[in-house]
Amino acid sequence: MSVLLLNDDDVRRRLDAPRAVRAVRGALLAAHTGGLVAPPRVRAELGDGQLVFTAGRLHAEKLIGFRSYDTVVGAEQLVAVWSTEDGRLRAVVHGGELGPRRTGAIGAVAVDAAANPGPLRLGLVGAGAQAWAQLWAIRAVRPVARAVVASRRPERARAFARRAAEELGVEVRAVGTVEEAVRERDVVVVATNSPVPVLDADWIAPGTHVTTLGPKTLSRHEVPAALAERAHVLLTDSLAQTAGYAEPHVFPVGRMVGLGAVLAGDEAARTNADDITVFCSVGLAGTEVAVAAALLEESR
Repeated sequence: MSVLLLNDDDVRRRLDAPRAVRAVRGALLAAHTGGLVAPPRVRAELGDGQLVFTAGRLHAEKLIGFRSYDTVVGAEQLVAVWSTEDGRLRAVVHGGELGPRRTGAIGAVAVDAAANPGPLRLGLVGAGAQAWAQLWAIRAVRPVARAVVASRRPERARAFARRAAEELGVEVRAVGTVEEAVRERDVVVVATNSPVPVLDADWIAPGTHVTTLGPKTLSRHEVPAALAERAHVLLTDSLAQTAGYAEPHVFPVGRMVGLGAVLAGDEAARTNADDITVFCSVGLAGTEVAVAAALLEESR
């Protein structure tokens, strides 16, 4: 059996949003029930940066694998998947597309589990690859009625809006301020690299679901600590990873609820339409393996 070798063009062509969402939803449930072994990421120090590994074992699919990325030069990421039946290498995915799309799919599952039902008024803060992948995936779980995007560089927000119309058929309006992007929204996605809060907790309306993708430690956080005080539920895709950082999380880890537990019905994401829910995306290990496995299955 030959090894499936995929690059970014292959991922764009083969991985649609519904398939990615199904794969990570299954992995999140498996992590909660014991079907996915997903330890916190491992970092190898390389002087002026790190080589980082996340690994996972999917028992039902009889697969193990890892993802590797660096903080030295921003090299291509690598995902490799092996069969636990015969030990053969089954798939290798390299490039920069799989990671954001998998993160987008996790965010979409969180939106589906925690946001109020119905078409979404969506606010995006940040106009990079992560924000794009969130919009790409959210469309697979909810209709997007209205969407706005704000960026530190307005030209990037305008380019994001044009691309959304051309590639996704979604009308997105570029706005000038973060406050305009997040007020009176059903879902707010914050996808920045900012080490300081880019919004005020009081801008978040009752009933809003917030996803934060960027820095979330005590010394570097893109959303304010006060947001946890307003939130009724704090969600994360990996409790082990949330508690496993060298520096403490900006939100109280003891309040965190696993997204897999919500999907399984063991925890509630919201009990009231006015609840504010916050999803702290940390990247459940093994979800890249699950998405690569979905691509492997598609190729068959």
